[in-house]
Amino acid sequence: MKLKSLKFALAATVIGLAGQLTHAETLTVAASPIPHAEILEVVKPILAREGVTLEIKVFDDYIQPNVQVSEKRIDANYFQHKPYLDTYNKSKGTNLVSVAAVHIEPFGAYSHKIKKIADLPSGATVAIPNNPSNVGRALLLLSQAGLIQLKDPSNILATEHDIIKNPKQLKIRELDSAALPRILDQVDLAVINTNYALEAKLVPTRDALILEGGKSWYANLLVARPDNKNSPAIKKLAAALNSPEVKKFIEQKYKGSIIPAF
Repeated sequence: MKLKSLKFALAATVIGLAGQLTHAETLTVAASPIPHAEILEVVKPILAREGVTLEIKVFDDYIQPNVQVSEKRIDANYFQHKPYLDTYNKSKGTNLVSVAAVHIEPFGAYSHKIKKIADLPSGATVAIPNNPSNVGRALLLLSQAGLIQLKDPSNILATEHDIIKNPKQLKIRELDSAALPRILDQVDLAVINTNYALEAKLVPTRDALILEGGKSWYANLLVARPDNKNSPAIKKLAAALNSPEVKKFIEQKYKGSIIPAF
């Protein structure tokens, strides 16, 4: 009788493990290296306890993560804010959707040539990101610092055509976002996305001559497709990204350079 009971118990254990394996899910998420992939690493063990295996695919550009998700090669991505997502969907005819807001990366302006913004010379060259949503964001930052005046200082999609006053005759150059830290020696000032600033060992709260405040339209989002946004695995990921563990990690790791959006 004891042998039969043992066999029954072993069989039940095997069936139970098989059931767990059957219900385990793998979720693939595209992310920028810093801070997105770092934050997702914190989420991995949280999801593992929920039966979800998280695979992180790191990208250095702002195009492929959306391409991969829209073409269903990757389940979701985490790298962009809503103005960028809206602009991308409109220009590409896609309908990617926001699932959760996770963090804010205060935009900053940096220089290797001056120590404070008041020292920016007339005719200075200012480099800004070249994608439409971040062009407007950079111009708003320059406007808030009093370097330029915009027709509508609340227009997050402003362009250079919206500049109505440029008292220092600044030469504004639009360049690829990832390249901006590398050209700091070649320009007088560069407005840089915080993820690229951190990769270049720049500390926004220490090194930025101008820095956005905490209130922002630019919370970085978990993004998926309409067909999978309500899937159990995506919901578990969204909950984990908005968990107390992630909030604590962001606050302790980035010390104000990255701010929780939840």
